[in-house]
Amino acid sequence: MNTIKPICISVFSALILAGCGAQKLPDYKSLTAITAPVNSKKNKELTENELKRWNHHDIVKDTVPGMSVDRTYAELLKDRKSKKVIVGIVDSGVDIEHEDLKSVIWTNAKEISGNGIDDDKNGYVDDIHGWNFLGDITKENLEYERIVKDKTITDEATYQAAKKFNDKVVAEAPLYKKHYEGLLVALQDADKVIAEQLGKTVYTVEELDALDSQDALVQKSKNVMKKMFAYGMSVKGLEDTFKKEIEKNNLIISGDNLKPDYRKVLGDNPNDITVTNYGNNNVTGPDREEALHGTHVAGIVAQQRNNNIGGDGIANNVAILTVRAVPDGDEYDKDIALAIRYAVDNGAKVINGSFGKSFSPHKNWVFDAIKYAAKKDVLIVHAAGNDAKNIDYFDNFPNDSEDKKTEISDNLITVGALNFEYGDKVVAGFSNIGKINVDVFAPGVKIYASTPGNTYKFLKGTSMAAPNVAGVAALIRSYYPKLTASQVKHILMDSGVAINMDVVVGGNPNDVRPFNELSTTGKMINAYNAILLANKIAKK
Repeated sequence: MNTIKPICISVFSALILAGCGAQKLPDYKSLTAITAPVNSKKNKELTENELKRWNHHDIVKDTVPGMSVDRTYAELLKDRKSKKVIVGIVDSGVDIEHEDLKSVIWTNAKEISGNGIDDDKNGYVDDIHGWNFLGDITKENLEYERIVKDKTITDEATYQAAKKFNDKVVAEAPLYKKHYEGLLVALQDADKVIAEQLGKTVYTVEELDALDSQDALVQKSKNVMKKMFAYGMSVKGLEDTFKKEIEKNNLIISGDNLKPDYRKVLGDNPNDITVTNYGNNNVTGPDREEALHGTHVAGIVAQQRNNNIGGDGIANNVAILTVRAVPDGDEYDKDIALAIRYAVDNGAKVINGSFGKSFSPHKNWVFDAIKYAAKKDVLIVHAAGNDAKNIDYFDNFPNDSEDKKTEISDNLITVGALNFEYGDKVVAGFSNIGKINVDVFAPGVKIYASTPGNTYKFLKGTSMAAPNVAGVAALIRSYYPKLTASQVKHILMDSGVAINMDVVVGGNPNDVRPFNELSTTGKMINAYNAILLANKIAKK
């Protein structure tokens, strides 16, 4: 997020603060920064294999709005030495036994595994690979639901806002239920027709495209399935998602969504920040499949490069420190504040936060944790959110400003999501925007990475855009370890590739605006440019 306070030091005015000791740095003077070509567009759709790496590709060479990661390694980082960087993943949990992640999972050298003793005396027993602040919780209420159930946890104005929001949700629930029921029926009917035509129940987008039939029902079913596949999920995944949404709206209609007390299982009071030793050391969580989100996020940052397994991570010399604090529902402010502090205290130099919510009754606890991270020179990368809203006006927590204008510190960068199609649809339809409160954009649609049980999937969201940026941040801190968190933040912002065109906003073809009005920088993250600028600053 941009700031109007003097604390925000520009990269160029901070050059003298960034020494890198005696490290001999390469001479990149003859190289020029990447700029976005005008009217560059793919002549044909990307194949599935091309999509698996599009966030690593280059806007000039590959004509997709990737981050030039492959080019960075090939042209700038080849044969260079780097320092291992610990990246904190505050999320739903990570499958630490995943084939493409287990070699990059952080291990607490100060703790003896399985002895039931807090060897490093940090308050957490046997925290070998991180900590789980949720215990056995997987499901949670949304924050507005918790406020409506107990108005004493916040002020009257916030309670009234939460109640108004709840009333709106209840009124709209029947419409949403009908919508998802319609999607489910359309999916099942179309899938049945296509499966019969192809003679198989599992098929690819390419097989669907190749299906040649003049039958009207087949053509209609083909069009339906093409739209369904655009969600980036399997048929089974879509069915489960639609059924889940139907059930969720049934609970809202009946009022049963407000009844459960999920926290009771944990035995912790989320309104008392002084009690910190709760949860356990199971960083994957009680159900490995529920760690899908966190495992995918971790994979974007750090899955092994060039091992011919699954996808490739952005950073090549990192350790993933897992802090489980994000359930299926809204996270608690207490858990997030303590998760940030835990990651900081255990050596993380970059923390990824792919979560967010519209209400935050204890936001000051999180503000304090962000400022604590700043004092310890830790960069926090946060997802902008998936509500297609302008967060200069709508609340999206956590953030780093109490008034949406003035930063409390200079160590948090907020990321919007890009589509893989360079052109007027380059901004993901779901992505939040904000000239003040969104800093940059990064790839966030059809991102391929690790998922639980040695599997890999395409997922989308600003949740995927943030770890792409966290990966580039880790890359900078790995090759230029003397640069500060604030400097890395501004390198990421200043070195991005500007997109000088009008784009569709919120997926609405009638809402077209200049890309540079959607974020502070008007740029998309570029690893190549970031390394060039980091090198220039480090040389000073």
